[in-house]
Amino acid sequence: MKTYLPLFFVIFSIIGCKETQKETDMPAVNDEQVEEMAYMSYGSKITAENAISTAELFEKYQTLTDSDTIQVKVKSEILDVCPKKGCWVKMAVGSDTTRVMFKDYGFFLPKNGKGKEVVFEGKVYKSITDVETLRHYAEDAGKSQEEIEKINEPETSYTFIADGALVEEFENPDVEMPAEESASE
Repeated sequence: MKTYLPLFFVIFSIIGCKETQKETDMPAVNDEQVEEMAYMSYGSKITAENAISTAELFEKYQTLTDSDTIQVKVKSEILDVCPKKGCWVKMAVGSDTTRVMFKDYGFFLPKNGKGKEVVFEGKVYKSITDVETLRHYAEDAGKSQEEIEKINEPETSYTFIADGALVEEFENPDVEMPAEESASE
């Protein structure tokens, strides 16, 4: 038995090494590399987790009636920014765009943020302006009778009021403070 005892140790050592080697040779469960995006935060604190795409937002807009409002979080790209203060931005929604404004005019985004990734959280709604009202607006704006008569379809617009935003971090973000904050500094 004493002569077999060293042999058992050698066999168990070899088996143990083989098991350890198998574990290290196995591929990782998640081979995808997840790129972490660094964001600058504006308004209410939000996270990028569970943000929907602009295509999904478009689908949600299609189900809304004129009086519906829903809370969403969406990831997009800034298409355009208010050049004066950064007080609104435009983003794609399907083949259309939506203007994103900021709750209570409480924060602005970088004026030079065009093309940056952005995550917004807030309320969206669809408003439909009937033909009669559109013609009235055109009349008030001094449009000709011919231009007024060409208005024959209601106008649908998509609006997003953001409580908070995350903008892809970049150097030299040009942000103007809202009047209340800049007056207190």
